[in-house]
Amino acid sequence: MRRNAAELAKMRRAGQVVAEMHEKTREAARPGVTTARVDAVAREVLERRGAASNFLGYHGFPAVICTSPNEMIVHGIPGSYQLEEGDILSIDCGAIVDGYHGDAAFTMAIGEVSAQALRLIEVTERSLWAGIDELVKGHRLHEVGRAVQAVAEGAGYSVVREYVGHAIGTAMHEQPQVPNYWPGTPGPTLKTGMVFAVEPMVNAGGAGTRLLDDGWSVVTADGSLSAHFEHTIAVTEDGPEVFTVP
Repeated sequence: MRRNAAELAKMRRAGQVVAEMHEKTREAARPGVTTARVDAVAREVLERRGAASNFLGYHGFPAVICTSPNEMIVHGIPGSYQLEEGDILSIDCGAIVDGYHGDAAFTMAIGEVSAQALRLIEVTERSLWAGIDELVKGHRLHEVGRAVQAVAEGAGYSVVREYVGHAIGTAMHEQPQVPNYWPGTPGPTLKTGMVFAVEPMVNAGGAGTRLLDDGWSVVTADGSLSAHFEHTIAVTEDGPEVFTVP
């Protein structure tokens, strides 16, 4: 669906709330802090900005952010887990402003981490920006996944297949989906006013995943580290506009 200027302005505001949630949670996440405390920091941003959470209550999800450490790929539930030196942590969050959604994620180091972990984080973020660069009027949507896959697999990593990006607007997850790999077809032609959440999930080992007993948390099947980055981006006449950066 194509969004008009007024709708895009609301999504831009939602994106800025998400950007602040990223800033504040990044500051809060350090050794000794629980993931529940990081979630509380994100809640404070939403309350102060007068925005609603699109995560809280989503199919029963109990928090406003997902916190996914180390081998956890996505959808980790904040709780008593205490962050440790050497962890990596994915934080995924969103906001609703005047009925329109923003959604973004990042992965960070907790204290000093291994060179291998830092490289995984760097490559995954680079794969996101390679995908974003393809969100140009007249391009085909699945070129995003081709670009993500080229960066991630070119570095020797694996791209998760089961979980993908998505269009976004008056709902957090709208159609079409945005694979982080080349699915074999070019997908829809991009038009101005379309808005997507692009979110590569990249594993240091194999691409396989496993769902934990809580029904939410997804981990790598082989126990390898995983990183996750995401932004909300509009297709404009001047190229991609990222709503979820400061």
